[in-house]
Parts: sequence; structure tokens; C-alpha cells
Amino acid sequence: MPTDSKSQPSFSPGRRWKIGLDVVVRTALVLAVVVMVNYLSAHFFGRFYLSSQTRIQLAPQTMNVLRLLTNHINVTLYYDTKDEGNFYPDIVALLNEYRSVNPRISVRTVDYVRDAGEAEKVKEQYKLNSQTDKNLVIFDCDGRIKIAPGDALTQYTLEQIPNEKEREFRRKPVAFHGEITFTSMLLALENPKPLMAYFLQGHGEPALDDSGNVGYLKFGSILAQNYIAVTNLQLLGDSAVPMDCNLLIIAAPTVPLSELELQKIDQYLAQGGRLFVLFNYASIRQPTGLEPILQRWGVNVVADFVKDLKSTVTGDDVVVRRFSQHPVVNPLTQLSLQMVRPRPVGRVEWQNPSANAPQVDEIAASSPDSVLEGDPAEPARSYPLMVAVEQKSVVGVANPRGNTRIVVVGDSVFLGNYYIQGGANADFAGYAVNWLLDRTTLLKGIGPRPVTEFRLLMTRAQRREVRWLLLGALPGVVLLFGCLVWLARRK
Repeated sequence: MPTDSKSQPSFSPGRRWKIGLDVVVRTALVLAVVVMVNYLSAHFFGRFYLSSQTRIQLAPQTMNVLRLLTNHINVTLYYDTKDEGNFYPDIVALLNEYRSVNPRISVRTVDYVRDAGEAEKVKEQYKLNSQTDKNLVIFDCDGRIKIAPGDALTQYTLEQIPNEKEREFRRKPVAFHGEITFTSMLLALENPKPLMAYFLQGHGEPALDDSGNVGYLKFGSILAQNYIAVTNLQLLGDSAVPMDCNLLIIAAPTVPLSELELQKIDQYLAQGGRLFVLFNYASIRQPTGLEPILQRWGVNVVADFVKDLKSTVTGDDVVVRRFSQHPVVNPLTQLSLQMVRPRPVGRVEWQNPSANAPQVDEIAASSPDSVLEGDPAEPARSYPLMVAVEQKSVVGVANPRGNTRIVVVGDSVFLGNYYIQGGANADFAGYAVNWLLDRTTLLKGIGPRPVTEFRLLMTRAQRREVRWLLLGALPGVVLLFGCLVWLARRK
């Protein structure tokens, strides 16, 4: 007779143990995944990304420099590769892009924490101090060495951390300057002798080492990024503008220059010198003496300043968006400058210019809603704010310094430490000096890459609750569910 099916167990003992073991293994697997996710979030949460794209887009200036590079460059990353806060993966990715454009660049990494033998060789080769020299990017071209500290590649700001009991702050990365630094180093290695810029002093000009709002410390760093060495100059006694002066910068003199100084500057221009002049509203009532010299070169500096209440941020500044077609401002087409009380600087309208007259271009202007502070009754119109002058080659005439180039701007404050980060002011500074020096390959500048940070900020109480949720509640629910399934199948 057939056995009654109701009296038979649904599963054999072996089958039951197999199912039970399967539930336990699956539950342990889920628990392990939850723990690993929690571990990764605790250790790698807040990873920094330079771009949402998979490929880093190098700036046109960098591409031009890389294409012109003829020497072999050895790059050594002397880094702790496991330190999550030193941007090591992003530096490697950036240098790999350099190498893909020019295979003469080779990149290697020496982890000074985990590879003591190689680290000692690097320290001996480059005379490093084991205590202070850490996280370095070393460029070596046939013994010519440039070293970039890793800590200087990232710009930080202080950000407050939510805390119920006390105020806490952390350093939040906002910009990555790796490309700016690396490209300037390649320029330095490819051209052992930098171009020289002289910064006129003695008439109330801002100082290159002044970190105050109107100081020119940041402007000096832009010159350094473009591999231009800069030093102060005083035209005292019999000293003339040095013959190694590739660029003379006169920024915001507040007292008149002496007649002897003006003669030396006039002679410098006649020899084919390059001049960058920045006026400001403080010298309106007290001319500097440069105005007649510039007048002879076709530049008119007006003794007034422009106001534009429809294109302003603070009321004293003017946001400039009108640019002509000229190499200095062509890259700024979609950008703007933020100038402070700019003086009108325009072209002299000669009646009968000579055949060898310099070419004078008005390259930036205010909006049509602008007025002059000293003549508010004058109808609103657009005013030119800067000009570029170039003396073309004259047949049979050889100037010892080349062909004269001049850039005259009606404001100097916009390149001071406070305003130089406004709009495209810093970019303009780079474009202007590179045009003056006839370095057309560098007219497209490099900007810092913004850092996008994915980080969840929580209070300590919230972190404690989340920790118990991830480590206790979720795994416990999964385990309970597995047990219930096992009991249901057992029945």
C-alpha cells in the first residue's frame, strides 16, 4: 500500500541542513557587503574629483607648450600614495595627459613610506631633507631641476563643520593649480634663462611683495607662472632701463616722475621697448608725466573716471564685457573684467598720420550706459578703457630691443590682490604680458581647475545614529528575515 503522504516529512534531514546553511551563508554575505560599504564610506567618503568627465582637458596654452617641448623630461612623484588627502591620483592622471601629448615626458612614482630603498636614492639624487620634503613633484631635464611641493598645488578655504557643542572647521579644497604649476615648470626647463620684467618703484606704486588688498603679490605670481622673472627698478642717477629688460611695468604711480626718468622711459620706447602702464583714479588731479609720452604714441589718457550703474557690483566698479578683435582680449570674448573707477584710455585721432605711425587699437570699452564722474551732464555712451600699441617694423631701421609694444589701461586696482580674482582679471594679466613679449603660443591661459567634492556633513549625533543603523539595525533586519525564511521552509 502506498504510504500516506501526510505522514512523510517535506524535506529530508540533509535537505534541511543544506537550506539552513544556504540561508546562513547568504545572510553573512549581505552582512559583509553592508560592513564593507560602511568601511569604504568611512575611509573614502569625500574623495575629490577634478572633473565629471573621464578625460582631463588640457588648456590650449599647455598643449602649445607640450608640442614645442624638445627635451626629455623625467618626472618623479615622491609621494605617500595611500594618503587620501594629497590629490595623488589626480596628479598622476594629469601628468599622464601630459605624457600622452608628448612622449618625451616620463613619469614614475616613489612611495617614500613603502619603498625606503628607492626613497633614499631619490633623496640623495635631489638633495632632499627627509623630515620636511614630502609629497613632491620633481621635474628633471638633463640635471636642471624644478620641484613643486604637493601642498602648494591645491587652494583651500575654511568651512565650518556642523557641531552641536562647539565650532569646528576643516580645510575644504576649492581649486587645483596642478596644470598651472606643471606647465610653468616645463617652460622653465625648456628655456633656462627666463624673460626679465622690471617693476618701476619710487612714485607710490604698489609693491610686488605686498599681500594687502591693493598689493601686487598675486600679479607677481602670475608673471612667475608665465616664466617671467620680475625685479624692482628705480631710475636714479645715470642708470637707464637695463638692456636685459624685456618688459617695463609702471603700475599706479601717485606722484609725478622726474624729467630725467621720463627721458629714460622715452628712450627705452624709442629703442623698441615693451611697456605695460596701469593708471588709476588717484592720479587724475596729479598727472604722472607719462601722459605726454603716451600722447606721442597715439594714446590719450583722460583725467576723469567712468561710472556705469547698470554694469556694476559695488557701485565703484565697472563690469567690462565689450572687447574688440585683438590678441590680448580675444580669449575674453565670453568673459568679463571687473575694473575699479577706470579712467578712459583711447586712441588719438591724428589728422594726417605718417606712414610709419604706430598702430593703436582700443581693445576694451564700457557699456553704452556709462558716464564720466566729472561730467554727469554728458550723455551716456561707451568709453574706451585700454589700448594696445604696436610699432611695425620700419625698413632700414633696426631697434636694439625689437619693435615697440605698449598696453595702457585706465585702472590698476583691478590687478591688485583683492580684485585680481574678479571676473577674468587674472587671465587678462597673463594675456597682456605674453602679447607684449610676443609669446603668441601662450596667449590662451590656464585657469585653476575647480574641485568638486562629494561629502556628507553630519553632526556627531547623526553620525552615531547612522553608524548604529549600518552596523546594527540593517544587518539585524537581514538576519531576522533570513531566520524567518528558514523557519518557514522548515515547517
